[in-house]
Amino acid sequence: MDRDLAELVNVEGTRHALALARTCPSLESFSLIGTVYSSGLQVGRVAEEAHHDHAGFANAYEWSKWAAEQLVLREANDLPWRMLRVATVAADDDTGAVSHYIAFHETLKLCFYGLLALLPGCGDTPLYFVTRAFAIDAIARLSDPARAGGIYHVAHDRAASITLDQVLDIAFAEFEAVDDFKKKRILRPLLADEQSFALMVDGVTSFAGSLVTQALANVAPFARQLYVAKDLDNSRLRTALGDYQAPNAAQLVRDTCRQLVATRWGRRTVDA
Repeated sequence: MDRDLAELVNVEGTRHALALARTCPSLESFSLIGTVYSSGLQVGRVAEEAHHDHAGFANAYEWSKWAAEQLVLREANDLPWRMLRVATVAADDDTGAVSHYIAFHETLKLCFYGLLALLPGCGDTPLYFVTRAFAIDAIARLSDPARAGGIYHVAHDRAASITLDQVLDIAFAEFEAVDDFKKKRILRPLLADEQSFALMVDGVTSFAGSLVTQALANVAPFARQLYVAKDLDNSRLRTALGDYQAPNAAQLVRDTCRQLVATRWGRRTVDA
């Protein structure tokens, strides 16, 4: 997504939504559904409060989500707003089933088919996953006008996160259980530093075939985030949802990988 399209959809779209909200005489709640990556390339603690843009952003999408937040903060004091920043949705629910495929799933697919020998990122970078079921429940409850407005992270904290190394270990353990994969002897991708990966993308896209170029195009837009160690705070979420419980991130990734392999990323139907 280029910057113009991101601005049109996420910033101007929010502006139109605010205008619509002001025409509602009995409006009780206005929820801006965003992403924890509106924090951009910010390192360290990421609080449930307004972000600055000093660290920059990995891509235009992240910038546009931050800009949408800024619009609400500047212009929506007359509305009962709340911002709900959602982490990466890894699966539909705790079974690991996937009905909507995003960059996370596509990257695993490229690894499974041996199209990525090199990945960007630091092995100890924490990744933050939620299920669609958790996000829907949290959004519905936090949008209740009886609850306090403000900013919430619909996410789990650092203690409940999982590292990039751990994700790759789990994924390849699941892949190795598949005979076709094992026969190909596909190796786990090496992790490249940021400069080396950027040089590879620049070089490969200038001469490589379409399959390799497409593989890199799936990874490159969010590559810079895989070098950023964020420490997400979800204190306000935990206080608002009194029955909050963090999941086992490793088990969620394991079940998701198992489902992706079994369905071949949606091309096969499997028994529930």
